[in-house]
Amino acid sequence: MKKLWGGRFGKKTDRRVEDFTASLPFDRRLYRYDIEGSMAHCRMLRKQGFLTAREEKKILSALGSIRRRIESGKFVFDPSDEDIHLAVERALIRRAGAAGEKIHTGRSRNDQVALDIRLFLRDEVEEILRLIGGLQSALLRKAKAEIDTVMPGYTHLQKAQPVLLSHYFLAYREMFDRDEARLRSCLGRINVMPLGSAALAGAGLPLDRKYVAKLLGFPEISQNSMDAVSDRDFVAEFIFDGGLLMTHMSRLCEDLILWTSDEFGFVDLTDAFTTGSSIMPQKKNPDVAELIRGKTGRVYGNLVTILTVLKGLPMTYNRDLQEDKEPLFDTVDTVKSSLAVLTAMIGHLTFRRQKMREAAAGGFSTATDVADYLVRKGVPFRRAHAVTGRIVGECLKKGRGFSDMSLAGFKKFHPAFDRDIFRAITVERSVRARRVPGGTAKQQVLKRIREIESQAKK
Repeated sequence: MKKLWGGRFGKKTDRRVEDFTASLPFDRRLYRYDIEGSMAHCRMLRKQGFLTAREEKKILSALGSIRRRIESGKFVFDPSDEDIHLAVERALIRRAGAAGEKIHTGRSRNDQVALDIRLFLRDEVEEILRLIGGLQSALLRKAKAEIDTVMPGYTHLQKAQPVLLSHYFLAYREMFDRDEARLRSCLGRINVMPLGSAALAGAGLPLDRKYVAKLLGFPEISQNSMDAVSDRDFVAEFIFDGGLLMTHMSRLCEDLILWTSDEFGFVDLTDAFTTGSSIMPQKKNPDVAELIRGKTGRVYGNLVTILTVLKGLPMTYNRDLQEDKEPLFDTVDTVKSSLAVLTAMIGHLTFRRQKMREAAAGGFSTATDVADYLVRKGVPFRRAHAVTGRIVGECLKKGRGFSDMSLAGFKKFHPAFDRDIFRAITVERSVRARRVPGGTAKQQVLKRIREIESQAKK
């Protein structure tokens, strides 16, 4: 089949070249945006006098028909069309005749594909933001449900200090809040209309770019035609933001994977979000959480791909940029599916509260509270730290905990100890003591929950 661009060519394209250069197998998912952009371009061409009213009507009708046929699965894609842009244009010409041949007036595939990607990504970011909102709501519900659940907080995967499980969930919510903010900021840089930049120098015809932008809902147009067709920094930025979002999901999943093990035993996962073993009948595996953790690396790879594609490109458009779509599409699909399944899974977590409370009391997790107790008695912190360390060392030698010590035992290490030390070293008291803003004390957690709910109402 003769190429739409084949006027200066005397030989047929080698089939191997056609197969190697074709992007239609993956960029066909842009069809809706390609047609939407062509419709806006058509209306602008009519406004500027390049189309008659009759031609405009024929083109718009044909484009609508093409879109419906693609959506219904009746449209037959021809591999020789290379990409979705040529596939739609060739179908348009078949249906609209000479009028369809005018659709590419003042337009290049270079600015056309830049437009399609921005339209696509604009919609997908909005959907991802909606899914993040769902995950944030799930975390908030869990925080409220587990407002009194005490758990061990860890540093270096060693028991550190008691915290509230609700505080833990709100920590992840803060991370996802920042992910949301980054994506909203990225959306502002995506939402720029490039059409009219043509191949690289800008269109040589009097096109009304702002009119097209208005039709397509863009708040602004690109200000440099070379930049508009040659850079995909907004794609890289999105994938980076998606990678950080996956990082936070992966960290949460890592905790859940550990907590479902017998060694921790903090949480039960419903059967609906686990799988079994083909050989070990007793197994109940947290595969969903493991896959989210694994797919995070996949998104990192996509970021490396796009950065590598961009790093050595001369101005302006180069065919290398065709390689932006698969990592972009894969990132979008991976992030969306991970958000959806993680949100659902969080709603099916059952925590073993007593087991978590018992774990929180172990590992001398209230040692800092012993030091703080001495500080309140006037002992310098460094001295209090050293005293507490010696107490821990003594307990370890004798196989005891703080609760096994007598008052006389404490006084052996420092005369400032009194009977109130036993109240100071309970896990509940330890949690209540963290009343600073942002701390794990119940009053601070509830305050933060109220703030979040208040912000959501605005």
